[in-house]
Amino acid sequence: MTTPDLIFADWPAVARVKACCTLRKPNFNQPVWQEFNLATHTGDNPENVLANRQCLQQHLKTDLCFLQQVHGNRCVTVNGVSNPPESADACVTWKTRLACVVLTADCLPVLFSDLAGQVVAAAHAGWRGLLSGVLENTVTQMQTPAHQLLVWLAPAIGKKNYQVGNDVHDAFLSHDPTAEEAFTNSQPHGQKWTCDLYLLARQKLQKLGVNSIYGGEYCTYDYADIFFSYRRDGPQTGRFASLIWLQD
Repeated sequence: MTTPDLIFADWPAVARVKACCTLRKPNFNQPVWQEFNLATHTGDNPENVLANRQCLQQHLKTDLCFLQQVHGNRCVTVNGVSNPPESADACVTWKTRLACVVLTADCLPVLFSDLAGQVVAAAHAGWRGLLSGVLENTVTQMQTPAHQLLVWLAPAIGKKNYQVGNDVHDAFLSHDPTAEEAFTNSQPHGQKWTCDLYLLARQKLQKLGVNSIYGGEYCTYDYADIFFSYRRDGPQTGRFASLIWLQD
């Protein structure tokens, strides 16, 4: 079986912490695996998705804990694979060989580890999750002082390609005026704004006391050959996985 293409986190986590994201770049001989979609809700053949998930699990030699993501702020502690998946947008584990997984196609995946490599977490952070506190809830669930955490901001849509309306702009500023730095007016009279998800996440994490933050250099919209993008391709596009786990 051909192995999936992956990008691994470039951060100073201890060796037993593994963090990566999958790529859509065609990498398989069989057409069923051509795009390597890992989501079951996009209209893809469920058998194809299951085959992709099994391929990833066998390659990484770890169980994969998928969530039923709802653009909320709930974070759960996981000790095994749940079927059906937990309805949540973040998960935490202390267990080895169990990967916390989030699926995205523009939203921001945020991966966490403590410095000692004892606990890891993954959060799905679109604008709704960021606004409602998914990162704050994840840090709380990890039961670790914030200054002892490392964070990798996995690939998401970049600011120049992510346009939002006044409702999103005003909602963030009503919570924190410093969020203004993450928005640039893209139309006269302030009707549309470009939004920097990476900066919004950094602001929230730093306010919590998390200062070791890495990643944030990709734009899923720009890299059509390796990332799915809802904004670029529409609702039928696939999803790639960002995942983190502890080795034995």
